[in-house]
Amino acid sequence: MNLPILYSFKRCPYAMRARMAIKLADIKCEIREVKLNNKPEAMLKASPKGTVPVLILEDVVIDESMQVIDWAINKKNIFEGNLTESDVILTNEIIDKFDNKFKYHLDRYKYATRYENQDPLLHRSECKKILLQVNDLISDKDYFFGKELNKIDISILPFLRQFRIADIKWFDEDMNIPKMQKYVHKFLESKLLEDVMINIEEWKEGSDIKIFP
Repeated sequence: MNLPILYSFKRCPYAMRARMAIKLADIKCEIREVKLNNKPEAMLKASPKGTVPVLILEDVVIDESMQVIDWAINKKNIFEGNLTESDVILTNEIIDKFDNKFKYHLDRYKYATRYENQDPLLHRSECKKILLQVNDLISDKDYFFGKELNKIDISILPFLRQFRIADIKWFDEDMNIPKMQKYVHKFLESKLLEDVMINIEEWKEGSDIKIFP
């Protein structure tokens, strides 16, 4: 049986959260690591928009990370079914906030030179405002809703990791949001992150097949 094909880029937060979902669901796929400045024709043919992740199944191409996550959840219930209806609503609201407003400011903070007339510290401040809003909603346990990992965790933590990387010293020592800092560091120390951040050679036509996970 042909395996699903996953086009990915190690450091991309969208690809990262897709890999986490696939890893948690233990769905074997052929992984193709790409460079975003040298996208393979096979990937662009499958998904002309040219972003990762791209998951190729027998009958459909999925090229949105949240759709990959939902596909993995539907294939195998990878999260505890312990969320209330209000938790599910909150999950969707926060993921949407991170995918849009937070990501907008994150890009202009972390990659300020790519944009004209941007003040990175202003955008860092806007990101921090969002983190302060979310901080009070995080549990005192390991993950957002408690002891168990859930969809919200794998969806937003890759962006929080990027936010920290932009200025590690400031995030760890000066940001002064202890619960959020603890939440991110728990993720950074996790076996899950280690398992999805493996080094894979760039895929090219004719490359040996690499299986993930």
